Amino acid sequence: MWIDTHCHLDAHEFGGESAAQAALARQQGVSMIVIPAVETANFPVVAQLAASVDNGCYALGIHPIYVPHAEEDDLRVLREQVAAAMADRRFVALGEIGLDFFIPMLTEPAMREKQIFFFREQLRIARDFELPVLMHVRRSQDVVLKHVRQIRPAGGIAHAFNGSFQQAQGYLDLGFKLGFGGAMTFTRALQIRRLAAELPLDGIVLETDAPDISPSWIHPGRNSPDQIPRIGAVLAELRGMPPQDVAAATSANARAALPRMGAHG
Repeated sequence: MWIDTHCHLDAHEFGGESAAQAALARQQGVSMIVIPAVETANFPVVAQLAASVDNGCYALGIHPIYVPHAEEDDLRVLREQVAAAMADRRFVALGEIGLDFFIPMLTEPAMREKQIFFFREQLRIARDFELPVLMHVRRSQDVVLKHVRQIRPAGGIAHAFNGSFQQAQGYLDLGFKLGFGGAMTFTRALQIRRLAAELPLDGIVLETDAPDISPSWIHPGRNSPDQIPRIGAVLAELRGMPPQDVAAATSANARAALPRMGAHG
């Protein structure tokens, strides 16, 4: 069985098909789909969606791309919602949180500082509740690492990892797993494919980031969680392993990164 550690199953691109997509993924052997929130407005949405499908679980957090419109009070809401969600066995992490220094508007000094403030405050919430984090690290791997070293959550996943071997080792040394998905299915993605082939297998988890980061055979179409087995087969090929061994290893890694997932099902 496979696990999709990062899937925005509530995204509008799925229309009213979110539950059907989860069921299709289940038929393809995807035993669990982690649905991260992106802003306070979709906290109840991801929780309800996770509860409505038998292979759903969720995370709560404020995504860096949503920070420009976020208010400081949203952090109070997040803390209160996390406290309430601790009783929900489908709640597994704080996320999606992190930093994005790819979008030009987010790199402007004031917005960079606001991102860092929200990230650090969310790391504190994760630390206080002993929760792992699902982290957005686009063009920000070193800065994210710096803050995680200062405010240590209970592990988690660096989502859509696309850094250097040295940066990868920094996350692994802190007990994080690295998320790989559709990007490694492109033959031109040499660095990601080298990382996927050569990093310790116990540091790797699989994800779709659906509806985004479509694999090569769908691009530029909508990604979906049922693609995880085929994405995993690419990882198996890169590592010269049987797909079933990659499924077992990456699923065990996901459960190690997100221990509350083990309480589900």
